[in-house]
Amino acid sequence: MPKGSKTPVIPPAFAWSQLWSPAIVNPVNLKSYTLPLLNLRDPYARAFHLSWLSFFVAFLSWFAFPPLIPEAIKSDLKLTTAQVNNSNIVALAATLIVRFAVGPMVDAFGPRKVMAGLLVLGAVPSGLAGTAHNANTLYVIRFFIGILGGTFVPCQAWTSAWFDKNCVGTVNALVGGWGNMGGLDRGGATFAIMTSLYAALVKIGMTQHVAWRASFAIVPLPCLLLVAIMILIFGQDHPAGKWSERQNLPASAITEKQARHIHLGVDTTNKIFSKKKDKHDQHSDNKITVHPVDDPDVDVVIDSTVDVAVNENLTLESAVRIGLSPLTWLPTLAYLTTFGLELALDAQMANILFVLYNKRIQGFDQTKAGYYTSIFGFLNLFTRPFGGYVGDVVYRKWGTKGKKYWMLLCGLIMGVSCLAGGFYLAGSKSPSGPDFNVVMAVFAITAIFSEFGNGANFALVPHCNSYNNGVMSGIVGSFGNLGGIIFALVFRFQPAEGKAFWIIGVICVVINAVLVIVSVPKY
Repeated sequence: MPKGSKTPVIPPAFAWSQLWSPAIVNPVNLKSYTLPLLNLRDPYARAFHLSWLSFFVAFLSWFAFPPLIPEAIKSDLKLTTAQVNNSNIVALAATLIVRFAVGPMVDAFGPRKVMAGLLVLGAVPSGLAGTAHNANTLYVIRFFIGILGGTFVPCQAWTSAWFDKNCVGTVNALVGGWGNMGGLDRGGATFAIMTSLYAALVKIGMTQHVAWRASFAIVPLPCLLLVAIMILIFGQDHPAGKWSERQNLPASAITEKQARHIHLGVDTTNKIFSKKKDKHDQHSDNKITVHPVDDPDVDVVIDSTVDVAVNENLTLESAVRIGLSPLTWLPTLAYLTTFGLELALDAQMANILFVLYNKRIQGFDQTKAGYYTSIFGFLNLFTRPFGGYVGDVVYRKWGTKGKKYWMLLCGLIMGVSCLAGGFYLAGSKSPSGPDFNVVMAVFAITAIFSEFGNGANFALVPHCNSYNNGVMSGIVGSFGNLGGIIFALVFRFQPAEGKAFWIIGVICVVINAVLVIVSVPKY
């Protein structure tokens, strides 16, 4: 256990001092009840910050092409619009494949080593980005840079291994939301950094041909390698120490003592163990005597698989069990809708606004359309963490069912608003076109609940197949990308204004409504 950590039996009430104090740790699984955000000497804080920072810098290369394509790369490589769209799909497809593959690797080797490895591997094609000279070489480069999209999996698995069920939704959503600020099309740091750097290089005399290539060598490459080194120096595999020592937990000793290996897949209400109170505890539920968990005369309450689960290597047997479990597909299909629609909005909304209003609103050019779209992405800084936070709040009262219904409610509201927006665009007969304020308001609701849903989803994921959290993070994350690809294809084959949106809205509503029937563990 990390030095200086405290170990009460129950999660403490929130106090501002927890932000800089040592982590307060669950004595059973050594996961933290609190987020010591400002205490960088604490390994729990370092795991948190290295997790989101790694995901953030991955965007500096993964999303570096889209900001530079319109002004520089498209003309330099003589690309058609179709080839640009194909390169975007190639990048998404690569990330989908990598996230599937990375999940089992996280369970086997730990999120820290996998994260560092992905950043180093992604740095190689990032350094070679300047060698692209036509559409085909661009496809190859973007495919291998898509490796960096796989960093989302160890990002989520890392914090899931370090933070307990009372706060893991908030923590997972924070690292996901802060990391996402590196990308998010025109709303993220990559857009600002890469376009500003490119403009500065051109201003000092570089040609367009050289400037965009130099941009990749100046920012993404060194940042990826620097953060990979920081992970290896300052990071720690697991609260127990090395990843190979992750079984050296009180939780493992408890389950071994009871000769029981717990795999909960449905609503379970029985307590596996009982908790004994001292005499003074009989008069006050607020007073809990802390006993060592290895005391043979004391039993501990374990009401959730999450309390005792430790990542296991994927086997054929566990792969079949995971694949056949409805619990696997609950967050997976929900994330296909929420994250898939977020990707679709980021990719399509600017062009849709430009087509609708460039001739109807004076001065409404492509840049202005892009900045209006960036509002949806920027909201992620607050909305995704809020979705995870609400998941933790409802968990305290209603257990895992609370997280499930909150996630699905977000998906349903998102789908209904997307459906309404699509019908409004398709049915508008006014010569001045759809009202701009109405369009922005309706799709702002879509974006907000999409991002709420993303945060809520990874508050639920740690409760699903808890012994293979890496695999679950990989499956769910990859299906989010699959949703983006599916919805991009809908826009490609249904170019009529509004029609693509209401088709996607129907898909989202149906999927989230059907998922209501899936049972979840009580806790």
